[in-house]
Amino acid sequence: MALDLVCDGLGFPEGPVWMRDGSIVLVEIRSKRISRIAPDGTRTTVAEVDGGPNGAAIGPDGALYVCNNGGMAFVDAPDGGSIPVGSAADYTGGSIQRVDLATGAVATLYTHSDGRALSSPNDIVFDAHGGMWFTDMGRTANHAHDVGAIHYALPDGSAIRTVRDGMHSPNGIGLSPDQRRLYVAETITSRLWAHDVVAPGQIGAAGTIWTPGQVMGPLPGYQLLDSLAVDAQGDICVATLINGGITIFAADGSGTTHLPVPDLATTNICFGGDTMCDAWITASSTGRLYKARWPRPGLPMSFTA
Repeated sequence: MALDLVCDGLGFPEGPVWMRDGSIVLVEIRSKRISRIAPDGTRTTVAEVDGGPNGAAIGPDGALYVCNNGGMAFVDAPDGGSIPVGSAADYTGGSIQRVDLATGAVATLYTHSDGRALSSPNDIVFDAHGGMWFTDMGRTANHAHDVGAIHYALPDGSAIRTVRDGMHSPNGIGLSPDQRRLYVAETITSRLWAHDVVAPGQIGAAGTIWTPGQVMGPLPGYQLLDSLAVDAQGDICVATLINGGITIFAADGSGTTHLPVPDLATTNICFGGDTMCDAWITASSTGRLYKARWPRPGLPMSFTA
């Protein structure tokens, strides 16, 4: 897969979102900001965001909705970049925020779900009904790690609930083309979970504690899963850590294909362009945004701006 470097010098980029004008809006976790990257690679600041802006998606009102993990600590990586190692000393608490792309105004919508504080919201996807599914990865601090969860919320700040609790570092999240399946990638276990969606914000009954959903992973060896995007035929394209690249899980469970990216912390992918065959990939440790021509169209998001 040929990669074109679009922009470098970014502060641990994540959460890329394709915009109709051809630009990419993304977060810079380490730099604590939302940035817009023009097609020629020029970077401009959309908003400064305290804590740790992470996954992002356009909502039904055209605003950017952002998972904020509260802030992360970083150390130097073997590839000369940086990697996160738990919560920052100035951790601010997890939240879901709305960013006005025109003014840069940031509003906090949620800090709790079902009476429990959000710990480290990570990735987000909107359904066609206008609701947002998002993961809370849990955070590592004082030699302990919180359990993670899947949540569902409305973008006006009026309702949020926990859909599945007790997960191990849930990270990437996405919907199948018909939005009848919800995919969630767990980082530490390298499992890709598939859940049936039975109604907005509801997944099918788990069955028993031993069968909480269909497992489409884990991957062999030591490699970790990060954020994801779904293509138009339903395959799940998951950013993969350690074995840096994008791992494509066939929707029918028949196997995986790995496309390498020169970064140990390849964290996210989004699709866009006139034919949806362009892919943008965040190489976070080295602070780069790449563009690639994808072999088939990606799945359009429910909302764009």
